[in-house]
Amino acid sequence: MKTEFLKVRLPADLQRLVTFDHHAFAKSDWFASGDWKEYTSYWMLVNNRRVGCCAFQPQGDSLYIASTAILPEKQGIGFGQLLKAWQIAYARSNGFKRIVIHTRKSNRAMIAVNRKFGFRVVRTVAGYYADPVEPGVVMELRLKP
Repeated sequence: MKTEFLKVRLPADLQRLVTFDHHAFAKSDWFASGDWKEYTSYWMLVNNRRVGCCAFQPQGDSLYIASTAILPEKQGIGFGQLLKAWQIAYARSNGFKRIVIHTRKSNRAMIAVNRKFGFRVVRTVAGYYADPVEPGVVMELRLKP
C-alpha cells in the first residue's frame, strides 16, 4: 500500500476539496467554499486515490487542525490513525509546541483516535456545533521538543 500526503493546490483543487468535504461530512459541518483559503490543506492518498484530507491553521506556536476527514467507505480500517500520526509528525517537524482540535461530542471515534495519540480534553463548549446543536470537545496535544 503506497501512502503519501500531498499539499492541496488552491485554487486548482478547490472544487475537489468541496466535493470531498461534502462526501465526508454531514451538510451542517461543510466548510464554505471560501473557507478553504484560510487553511493549509493536505490530501492523504493511498495507492494514488484520495481517501483523506486535513486542514491546518497555525496559531502562534500551536497548530489548529480545523478538519480531519476520511471518506466514509474507508473508515474503520486504520486510515484515521495513519492521518493522525502524520498530522503529529507534521506539527513536530514544523516546530509547533501543541496541537488543538475541535470535534463533535458525539464523534466518539475521533475522540478515541485523538486520545490514543495522547490528546486530552481541555474543555467542552456548549452549542459549538449547529444542526444539530451539540457541544464541541476541545482537545490538545502538547508536543515534546
